[in-house]
Amino acid sequence: MGWQAILPAASLVRAAERLLADGFFLEDIGAVDCQEGFVVNYNFAHFERPGRARLRVIAPHEAPRVPSIAHVYHGAEWHERETRDFHGVEFDGNPNLVPLLMDPDMADCFPLRKDPKSRAKMRDILEAGQVLFCAPAFSLMTPDAPAEGAADKA
Repeated sequence: MGWQAILPAASLVRAAERLLADGFFLEDIGAVDCQEGFVVNYNFAHFERPGRARLRVIAPHEAPRVPSIAHVYHGAEWHERETRDFHGVEFDGNPNLVPLLMDPDMADCFPLRKDPKSRAKMRDILEAGQVLFCAPAFSLMTPDAPAEGAADKA
């Protein structure tokens, strides 16, 4: 893993545009259901340089919505649809957010959502690695302290 940034949803599209301009391609998108919300993970790599980049956005359980990056990375449409199928995260602006892998009759069952009592804290299940940016409103390591070494790079 190279580096990661934990961003507010409003910063996601701009960050994806910057990665595309720097030659990164989208590997995949997925989500993890944690106590803090759905952690939507965007993994990028580069054809010419080693290392990967990961963008993370936390979508609240009450209204799991993040902006689509399908207009930036066309392959994102498929990954966003898959994430919606399994977790119920909505991607605002996705041009084709219809079920991809789920039967249309089961389109709202979201099999990877956890029972609220079984959700772990994000810091207990996700690898922190090198965090280059952490949104000021969210702390990765503790509920009250800023993430160590977080610097505004986005």
